[in-house]
Order: sequence, then structure tokens, then C-alpha cells
Amino acid sequence: MIWIKRFLKLALVVLIVIQFFPVEKNEEGYESLEPFLAETRPSQQVAGILKTSCYDCHSNQTQYPWYANLAPVSFFLADHVEEGKEHLNFADWGNYTAKRKDHKLEEVLEEIEKNEMPLDSYTLIHQDAKLSAAQAEAIINWVKAARLSYSSIPQPQ
Repeated sequence: MIWIKRFLKLALVVLIVIQFFPVEKNEEGYESLEPFLAETRPSQQVAGILKTSCYDCHSNQTQYPWYANLAPVSFFLADHVEEGKEHLNFADWGNYTAKRKDHKLEEVLEEIEKNEMPLDSYTLIHQDAKLSAAQAEAIINWVKAARLSYSSIPQPQ
């Protein structure tokens, strides 16, 4: 029984100490999304869906909940956002080739059609981010239309 008390005291000390190691937040602003929005031209509805359901993990602007300031949650969220941006970062759109843009949109289409995005772990807390059938259909239609502009661009050999 005494080892349980010691463990709990140690755990409390560790939790207090790690609060002094903040993580870098993903808060550069939505301006970095302008090239993506200008090029893919989502409707106002789709732009709203992207902001609510995608940008927190796939852009340079995350809207953090209050508990994101508490370690170890802050560490988990920072890692989650970093991983999401590795797969797709809408803020880096201007740096992608036409072929890569088409591929990224194809991946968005696949993830939405399979109902794998947004992640369940995200929508568990962010209920408004869960896509309805109509929202998923709107994104699918937008992606298909946006991909047409990339399929007509000659690809380098």
C-alpha cells in the first residue's frame, strides 16, 4: 500500500514539472490558406466544412481548446497536428506540384468516401466536425471538380 502512495506522489510531481515544458502551437493564421482557396475555389459551404473539420490538423492554424495548455494533453495534440500536417497541409498548397495537388485531392476523396476523416478521436471532442452525409457529398463534389483543373495540366516527364 505504501508503494501506491509513493507512486501517486511521484506521478503528481511529474505532472506538475511537465507543465513547465510548453509545446509550440500551430497558430500562424488563416492567411497561409489563401493560395489553396484561390486555386481550388471551394463553395462557401465547403470552405466552412474545411475550417470546422480539417484545418485544425491540416493547416498552419489550429483552434485549441482550453485543455490544450495542460501537459501531457498538449504533447499529444502537438504530435497529432504535426502528423496531420505531414500527410496534408493546405497551407503548403502553393509548394506542391500539380501532380502532387491532384494526388492530395485524390487522398481527400478516398478518406471522405471511406468515412475515415475526420478522425473519430477528433470528432469525439469536436462534435460539430463530424460530417453529415450531405457535407461529405459536398466535399466529394468539390474535390472532383477541383481535380479537373489538375488533370488538364501537362505533367513533366
